[in-house]
Amino acid sequence: MKRLILLFFWGISLTCAAQDTLIPHIQVLSIDEKVEIDGQLNEELWNRTQSTGNFWQYFPNDDVKAEGGSEIFLAANDQFLYVGIRCYAKDNKFIVNSLQRDYRAGGNDNMTLLFDTFDDRTNAFMFGINPLGVRREGLIADGGGDNGNFSTSWDNKWFGEAHIYPDRWEAEMAIPFKTLRFKEGSRKWGLLAYRFDTQHNERSTWTRIPRNQSIFNLAYCGEVHWVKPPPKPGANIALIPYISAGTSQDFEGGEESPNRFYNFGTDAKIGIGPSLNLDLTINPDFSQVEVDRQVTNLSRFEIFFPERRQFFLENADLFSNFGTNGARPFFSRRIGIAKDSATGENIQNPIWLGARLSGKINENLRVGLLNMTTAPDPQNAVPGFNYTVAALQQRVFRRSNLAFIMVNKSGITDSTGELGVGAISPNRTLGADFNLASANGRWAGKIFYHHNFSDTTSAQAFSQGTQISYIAQNLRVNWDQQWVGDDFDAVVGFVRRRNFFSIRPGVDWNFFPKSGSINRHGPRVNFRSVWTPEDGQTDYRLQFSYRLSFLNNSNLNLNVVRDYTYLFSDFDPSGTGGLPLLEGTDYAYNSIRLSYRSDRRRKLNGRIEVFGGEYFNGSRWGIESNLNLRLQPYFNMALTANYNNIQLPAPYSTANLFLIGPRIDLTFSRKIFLTTFLQYNNQTENVNLNTRFQWRFAPVSDLFIVYTDNYMSSDFRVKNRALTLKLTYWLSV
Repeated sequence: MKRLILLFFWGISLTCAAQDTLIPHIQVLSIDEKVEIDGQLNEELWNRTQSTGNFWQYFPNDDVKAEGGSEIFLAANDQFLYVGIRCYAKDNKFIVNSLQRDYRAGGNDNMTLLFDTFDDRTNAFMFGINPLGVRREGLIADGGGDNGNFSTSWDNKWFGEAHIYPDRWEAEMAIPFKTLRFKEGSRKWGLLAYRFDTQHNERSTWTRIPRNQSIFNLAYCGEVHWVKPPPKPGANIALIPYISAGTSQDFEGGEESPNRFYNFGTDAKIGIGPSLNLDLTINPDFSQVEVDRQVTNLSRFEIFFPERRQFFLENADLFSNFGTNGARPFFSRRIGIAKDSATGENIQNPIWLGARLSGKINENLRVGLLNMTTAPDPQNAVPGFNYTVAALQQRVFRRSNLAFIMVNKSGITDSTGELGVGAISPNRTLGADFNLASANGRWAGKIFYHHNFSDTTSAQAFSQGTQISYIAQNLRVNWDQQWVGDDFDAVVGFVRRRNFFSIRPGVDWNFFPKSGSINRHGPRVNFRSVWTPEDGQTDYRLQFSYRLSFLNNSNLNLNVVRDYTYLFSDFDPSGTGGLPLLEGTDYAYNSIRLSYRSDRRRKLNGRIEVFGGEYFNGSRWGIESNLNLRLQPYFNMALTANYNNIQLPAPYSTANLFLIGPRIDLTFSRKIFLTTFLQYNNQTENVNLNTRFQWRFAPVSDLFIVYTDNYMSSDFRVKNRALTLKLTYWLSV
């Protein structure tokens, strides 16, 4: 069976190995002078620089040139890659949500460039700017298609400004070669560029990208040609020290007086040649200055929260993209987090030191090595651990790859803090993935097998899966199969459930009207079925959807769902800890959902979803909403309000669950921000207040002042509170 699957993937790769030969290209002008970054393309060098020419429309159509003209120019000296941008518009009334860095592109005027520096159509560096000179940067992994990874959490040092004219806006970027990773002596990079133009209500791309594909799908990169290869970046060392101090008090834990604390440490980024990066950390402060969004969890499984810590982000896909969302052999948020032995809740576990090497060895081989050591915490009976992760990724065909991973967690002390190798038995996971991405972007998928080794290792300590998707102009077909054994105990991974086999086929069809207010519409059918060896089929979901996307950027979705659930353990569907439904019982129930998303270009916009129907042995109805108010560019308010009404027959619990989360963002300038986030969640009996002041006083250097309060939702009794000051500084050596 596995051989047949591999042959199937291999055949797809060969079938799709060729791509359109008419690939647009742009040449980099080699210069000696330094460019003043003021956002105005008035230097003489820009007149000598080749232009990309006007862009193709991506929305609302994909077969005509864009109405709003756009041009990009590239030049380079021995230190910087310079980018010139010119975007024509009807007038100078642009939409810019805020002055805060790392904005989301939707609903804003902006230009984004993705540099595929190894020309492998797999990974890229993203740089974006809007008409007010607000910047964003990020990383693209796994080809950037529907199965790819797009993250704006990565931060680095570069420069950019913009200038508004009556009929256009212009921008200049200066990207240090030290910021990028690339093949030494390379003559060709990939480039994908796209623009969001709110005045013409269009999205456009430099290369022609079908609208059924992701706008950042790297399969559709154009080419950057270097007359003179990009220079060696030279010494590339950055030190990022931090200091933090604050006070906290745990009222629930009985602390009678505040606990004052301070900490200091440093990170270092060392470029090893132009294509490898070594990250080092000593006593890192992995406390997050941005609080996780709370959710109403009515499932039987753990909720996934993404990684935001800078140390783990560059080349993160090398480590984190093995397996699928429900069964990852490595999840970096397991490092620096431990379980409180008394309450079972997560607590921060100090990290002594760590090292992380990642990048390209040659044109086709990527490598990732990570080693971190955490401190023992005898007060909470937490031993000290060492974590080691090794990953290799070998490119095959044009955009596919074979990847291998080893994850090891070993105890270095016992729970009292006494040193002793082997105090806690090691837990290891080995795995291999084949990741498919066809050259034309139509086929994507993966096949993987992972095995866990520990004291209780058995034949059932495995995770295996297959994914495949095909995207054509009107049709999308998906297949997802997963099999996780009962003993797959990947303690450094994210494994939502074990001991099951599942399949998930799905089909979408799109219609594209030639006229009228609807841009696209069509049905979607998804089915998921889960079995366990002992209980047979334990879950299935059959979902029929109909989706309408309008020319004004709004959309309307209708979903009709049939669920079946067999309980393999006791479970309270109300999520309140009431009398549970018993293990071994099963339920079939129907529900319906209707959602509407308004045009994000409006000052007041939002999304609302109403749902209702049967729920286990009772009923459930509710509403989920998100309302956004923009007074650009200084004020933004987002209000999340979710309500669940659950009615179960006596003696089981009924529930009225509220999750209310207003968030206010004030951006006084491109360097000073104030965010206040209030979250009321009566399911977890918690009210969280988080106020964060940020001053970016230098590139990638910040002062944070964060105040956090947690209260009981029933009587607003204080649970704990903290005030933290954190200062980081990026020092280039």
